[in-house]
Amino acid sequence: MSVKEGDKAHAFSMPTDGGGEIALEDLKGRPVVLYFYPKDSTPGCTKEACAFRDLMPDFSKIDAEIVGVSKDSVRRHDNFKAKYELPFALASDEDGDVCERYGVWVEKSMYGRMFMGIERATFLIDGKGVIRKIWRKVKVNGHAEDVLEAVKAL
Repeated sequence: MSVKEGDKAHAFSMPTDGGGEIALEDLKGRPVVLYFYPKDSTPGCTKEACAFRDLMPDFSKIDAEIVGVSKDSVRRHDNFKAKYELPFALASDEDGDVCERYGVWVEKSMYGRMFMGIERATFLIDGKGVIRKIWRKVKVNGHAEDVLEAVKAL
């Protein structure tokens, strides 16, 4: 399954760091940056999370919500969030349901070995729950800045 720009965003409800829960329904009325990443505490994922963290004051000024999603456990998210002082929710999609619905659970290749994993991707969802912009196969450098500009343009 996959989604495209202009589609209604798939509803979700996932456990988050700190024993919380996050649902798309609860974020209505605000822009949502839903970003999927492969694994906590790996170099690219850490760099991406820290880039969003560093721009959080700018995202907050425009009342945008950032939600990071991976298949890591809530406990791993707690450690990752504490270590890098991440000021946004990290949602745990351990069963991969949300990854599947957003089309980011894909076949990947590393060193000639094929495996299933999360494709780094970001979805910008407007306050009405419509996907306004999608970034797939994200390159980390400059990505958070691109997303911020897109949110400002909503």
